[in-house]
Amino acid sequence: MSATQIASGASLEASLQQGAQALGIELDEKQQQQLLAYLSLLAKWNRTYNLTSIREPAQMMTHHLLDSLAVVPAFAAADNVLDVGAGGGLPGMILAIWASKARPSMRVSMIDTVHKKTAFLTQAKAELGLSNVSVHTARVEQLQVAQKFDVITSRAFAELADFINWSEHLLADGGQFIALKGVQPDQEIARLLAGWQVTEIRPVTVPGLDAERHLIFIKRS
Repeated sequence: MSATQIASGASLEASLQQGAQALGIELDEKQQQQLLAYLSLLAKWNRTYNLTSIREPAQMMTHHLLDSLAVVPAFAAADNVLDVGAGGGLPGMILAIWASKARPSMRVSMIDTVHKKTAFLTQAKAELGLSNVSVHTARVEQLQVAQKFDVITSRAFAELADFINWSEHLLADGGQFIALKGVQPDQEIARLLAGWQVTEIRPVTVPGLDAERHLIFIKRS
């Protein structure tokens, strides 16, 4: 490992520690190492499989890892979570790493139609030793599960109405959708189908990221 790589690794570790502290999220040594290993794996696979348009590890830290870590508190009471259009595992993989210590009963499932993305997720699950993760390669409309999800989430996946329409058959009674969005999507909210209502719009601040982020909570009305 070169001196530059060592310095870069130390810098990423410092960014993670400072970011988690700013967010008020406790991470033990193992969780920090898992998050950094995940980031390293994402950067490595990205060189071949183009999982994300962001190439720079420092930028991946703010735009992906801390961006996903910032929404963790919204899932604090969840037991069975589905991340739709999971891509490289954001926020699902970050949530699973956090939950492995903070909420051991939580299960996190991730689904994507693109095989190279689910191959990456399966590899990350194995390398990080995450027993609380399930990975599906399929269209969410066609997914059938034995136990429905109390929270279904997505990050920059689809219009809210489509997101709900395609995955509502997987939502447990009393469950909710939590959509990760950038700018508050007022027009998408206005186009929600009858029978659904937004229960909360929560602004999210991501350390080191100068961009709007919002969580949209949606339940059956």
